[in-house]
Parts: sequence; structure tokens; C-alpha cells
Amino acid sequence: MPDLQGGRSLPSHGAVSSWADVRQGAREVLPLLIALMPFGALFGTLAVDSGLTVAQTVGFSATVYAGASQFVALQLLALSSPIWSILIAVVALNFRHVLYSASIGRHLGHFSRGEKAAAFFVLVDPLFAAAEERVGHRRLTRSYYFTFGLMLYVGWSVSTLLGAIFGGLIEDQRAFGFDLILPVYFIAQTMAFRQRAGFLPVAGVAAIVSILVYVTIGSPWHVTLGGLAGIAVAALRRPAGNGAP
Repeated sequence: MPDLQGGRSLPSHGAVSSWADVRQGAREVLPLLIALMPFGALFGTLAVDSGLTVAQTVGFSATVYAGASQFVALQLLALSSPIWSILIAVVALNFRHVLYSASIGRHLGHFSRGEKAAAFFVLVDPLFAAAEERVGHRRLTRSYYFTFGLMLYVGWSVSTLLGAIFGGLIEDQRAFGFDLILPVYFIAQTMAFRQRAGFLPVAGVAAIVSILVYVTIGSPWHVTLGGLAGIAVAALRRPAGNGAP
């Protein structure tokens, strides 16, 4: 609407809300970027050490964009594993993203078809956790979602590039504790849901099944089967307030 005193147009409420969501998304993603960029740099370093070029390494991160499975694929490539086995491992490790999409997709009804495709492409673990937390009390807007998701995506790609170029300067990555970044990160993401009803039985069963599968069948099936076991427990649990009379 026009500003009668100054002759200028005032921003609409929608524009103000959009900028607020952009700022909130950026504010919430920055701590995660600080934690994840060393992990991306480590991937870039290891990929170049394994024989990939800098361009191939950055292209790998930009197109696959799935940290854990990128490391698995890199390890299998180093072992000269057949392509079919690499594909199966990557799909098994990333099957949780199908579940993420099914959950988040319920809240993207106001996104266009193209926006949904882009939203699912950038949907990774921290974005899923942040989006699920937000929909508990506020609408999941495009401004918030894509600010959070694109900053993660760009940060991951840039850190991969930096690792590919400068990673050779670090002789022993384990001396800096880089090998602990992934497990610590996943534990932190899991514990963010500890206040939700049923957290302990769901997380407990998922952890037990995952460990059993790991020691019997091996990686990466423990991720998929452990996750499915946790989902089964969550689905079978009686919702709070619906107990038997």
C-alpha cells in the first residue's frame, strides 16, 4: 500500500514474512554448515587421493549430494567393485530419503511441481530434521525451506571443492578427528527428536536391529533395515490418548 507521507510503497506483509523466513533459515543452517563443511572437505580430499579429478569430485558431490553414500561409493570404487554392487549399496544407504520425501511431501501442497522436484533434490538429513521441527508449530514456507536447503547444498559443494584442491596439505585426516564427524552428526540429529512421544522404543529398536544387521549381514544394510524396524515400531505404537479403557 502507498505511504501517504513519503510517497513510497511499503512492503507487504507477505514480503516481510518471506524475508523473516529467509533470515530464520539462514540463522538455523549456519551452525550445521560449520559442522558439515569439514566433512565435505574430507570427501574432496579422499576422492582426489583415490584418483578422481577435481572436476569429477565436485561433480560427484553436486549430482549425488548424499554424504554417507558418497563415502561408501568412493570406498567401493577404490576396491574396483562392479557398478551394480555400488548402485545397490548407494540405494540401500539412501533408502531413508524415500521415507523423508513421503513425510515432508505432506507439507508441500502449496509448492509447484517444479518446486517439489527441487525440494526433494535438496532434501537431506539436516533439512528433514529442521522441516519436521518447523511444521510442528509453523507453516513450511518456500523461503525457509529453500534458504536452508540451498545454503547446505552450496556449502557442501564448495567444501568439496576446497578439500579437492587443498586437502593434500593434510597428511593425516584422523589426527584432526575428521573420521568422527559423520557419527557425531547423526547422533546429534537423532537426539533432536528425544522429546517426542515414543522416542526411546523407536530409537532403541532401530539401534538394536541396526547393530544386529551390521554384525551379521554388514554395511550398508544396517542403515535401511534398522530404519525400517524403527518405522515399524512407530507405526504399531498406539497414539497417545488412545489407550484402552
